[in-house]
Amino acid sequence: MRTLVLNAGYEPLAVVSFRRALLLVLNDKATIVEHVVHDPVVGIDGIYERPAVIVLTRYVRIPSARRVPVTRRGVLRRDGHRCAYCGKAAATIDHVLPRSRGGSNSWENLVACCLRCNNHKSDHTPQEMGWELRWAPKPPRGPQWTVRGTERTDPTWEPYLGLAA
Repeated sequence: MRTLVLNAGYEPLAVVSFRRALLLVLNDKATIVEHVVHDPVVGIDGIYERPAVIVLTRYVRIPSARRVPVTRRGVLRRDGHRCAYCGKAAATIDHVLPRSRGGSNSWENLVACCLRCNNHKSDHTPQEMGWELRWAPKPPRGPQWTVRGTERTDPTWEPYLGLAA
């Protein structure tokens, strides 16, 4: 069971275990905004609501430039597990400008790619192959990328994350 933590200004901060969330609530560092209806926590001192979303009582300053780290899993997720060259299911990633030619490990140079296209492209650029990218690779944006743990969201979190239902 996981809980979404909101800053005092209601912007999403992190996802924590329900135990950590309950401790924050019991220590008066947070209050429960949404709770799981039919699943209370029974303790020695009483019965408590199981938090689904909590808001901190004090504002926590976060760095303004929160950069999303580049990972293989992140590139595949950003591209919807679809090959940027042919559109089929992708399981690998490809450097648009190969590393041997100075290509970097950046969001702008990495795309999801199927194994067939990746092997066929090899150490060439898409222009040399006569290929075009189906979309321009860009860094991902939004709370589902900057807030850790929101890859798998709970339906009660959607109003706070700003995601379309």
